[in-house]
Amino acid sequence: MIQQFYTYLKIISIFLAVDVLILLRMRTLSIWKSNELFAKLVWWSLSLLSYLSIFFNLFFKWNSFESACLVFFPITLLFAKSIVLFFIGIDAIYRASTVFKNLFIRPKRLSDQDKNTLFITRSDFIIKSGLALASVPIAALTRGFALNLYDYQIKHIDLVLPHLPQSFDGLTVAQISDIHAGSLFNQDKVKRGIDLLLGENPDIIFFTGDLINDFASEMDHYLDVFKQLNAPLGTFSILGNHDYGDYHFSRHHFFDKSRLTKEQNFAELKSIHSQLGWQLLLNESKELVLNNDKITIIGVENWGLNNPKNYGDIDLAMAKVDNSSSVNFMLSHDPSHWRAEIIPKYPNIDVTFSGHTHGGQFGYTNPNYQWSPVKYAYQEWAGLYRERQQALYVNAGFGYLDYPSRLGMLPEVTIFHLKSKG
Repeated sequence: MIQQFYTYLKIISIFLAVDVLILLRMRTLSIWKSNELFAKLVWWSLSLLSYLSIFFNLFFKWNSFESACLVFFPITLLFAKSIVLFFIGIDAIYRASTVFKNLFIRPKRLSDQDKNTLFITRSDFIIKSGLALASVPIAALTRGFALNLYDYQIKHIDLVLPHLPQSFDGLTVAQISDIHAGSLFNQDKVKRGIDLLLGENPDIIFFTGDLINDFASEMDHYLDVFKQLNAPLGTFSILGNHDYGDYHFSRHHFFDKSRLTKEQNFAELKSIHSQLGWQLLLNESKELVLNNDKITIIGVENWGLNNPKNYGDIDLAMAKVDNSSSVNFMLSHDPSHWRAEIIPKYPNIDVTFSGHTHGGQFGYTNPNYQWSPVKYAYQEWAGLYRERQQALYVNAGFGYLDYPSRLGMLPEVTIFHLKSKG
């Protein structure tokens, strides 16, 4: 409880500092002076709503549209204010440079005619430009919240594997990742995403981790929806970093009356995979046999280069893999695992399927180029990558986490077409 109050106070201090710094400069603008009472009322009303939104999100867990709004509003407003604050900083540098210049060069006196024709000072122009630009991300992020969160995209990828057994040539594999059921709030649109996947008639389905945010109970309203995710040759799943409950059970939550232990929550989560009819792979492998041909699917528990806790054991997962298996598919939630352990230790793993990054949820992508801030944290973060004879695919995620908006990186369902020839 004390830790939560400290967290709340730290966050509010940041918001309050930004508000005060902007307010000190804004009050000098003519448009503010002419409507000072109204401007203050609007400013502090919005700020107070931000503070209350943060409070409710720290102390309550609401998996609903209202909860998403309470996350979206203060963060979006802070982002816009940060842009204004940046321009205030530019203005401060300009003012300081002007003062310094005037120490050595006598400023030119303006004539009465110049004063009358001067519409806006350069300093005020900088601030008003910042205010205008701050409205652009607000509009874009609002679109990302209102229209993009459930705008599922079907991506088709050809996987050419020269050693692919004939019986598997032409089959399709569907991958989804990062459902984050605790963030979802529109069951009908989630069902539409699942219907899009099933409409592709995949032969195999992979789920690559992060079914929940914190609690297994987050899946209560979505069990019937995700039970449909079954394919003729099986649905295979693994765990992501959020599935272990580490982010909740490592700290005390004041309003958490469930008295649920981390172990109980984790056991319930694993049970949900079974209820869904998914084969949960916990550092183990599964041979898939079709007409006497076989491929191997390996599932490793969560392992990431920068994770505070790693449960994955790739050696254990590979212990029973038959060397005669012609094609090996690895399911590993965090894509940093591929370059850190999979490539150097197991060159016989043909394709690794990952998620985790959500594609950053914000970025730009076209057939020839993609960019997102998450690229500075992960070398491989969205799409298909190749290293010699091995490949990695990073799915941009089915759901979202924390901030309810997507811009340029839409939720994804990936369909892989297995081919022995290009």
